[in-house]
Amino acid sequence: MKKLEEYVVSIPDFPEPGIIFRDVTSVLQDADGLHLAIETMQDLVKDLDIDVVVGPESRGFIFGTPIAYNLHKPFVLIRKKGKLPRETVEKTYDLEYGTATIEMHRDSIKPGQKVLIVDDLIATGGTTEAMIELIESLGGEVVGIVVLIELAGLKGRERLGKYRLDAAITYPGK
Repeated sequence: MKKLEEYVVSIPDFPEPGIIFRDVTSVLQDADGLHLAIETMQDLVKDLDIDVVVGPESRGFIFGTPIAYNLHKPFVLIRKKGKLPRETVEKTYDLEYGTATIEMHRDSIKPGQKVLIVDDLIATGGTTEAMIELIESLGGEVVGIVVLIELAGLKGRERLGKYRLDAAITYPGK
């Protein structure tokens, strides 16, 4: 059986020289790779007591929904601004070149709920930090974050220091 890392295609010098792009679509395109990714991520957080799983658009949906399904927990979407139909809360945060705004339904997290955030990747931690702020603004408690890939060289773990972060694969660089 292949290791999870073997399903990830690494593309050198993309999107710019010196960067190694870690392509998760190669994991998704292989039934065994997808199954192993979900099982590995879920196993990393099996000790957590959670009430709800949250995932951001779009790859957080891909990995978060099957984990929520397997754990028989609700799944809550975090989307780009303007994509959700009911009353929302939003958070604008800085990107390398500009800003982004994410939102979630105001009624999606109840005060005191224990939340697991699921995503494909953590780099600088900016998007995850914004998600945490949204969840906490609704009274939720983030008890864990699980990702398929951590790019340790971008120091997202340090930015999110007080939160538990589990990664199925950790690459030392950017």
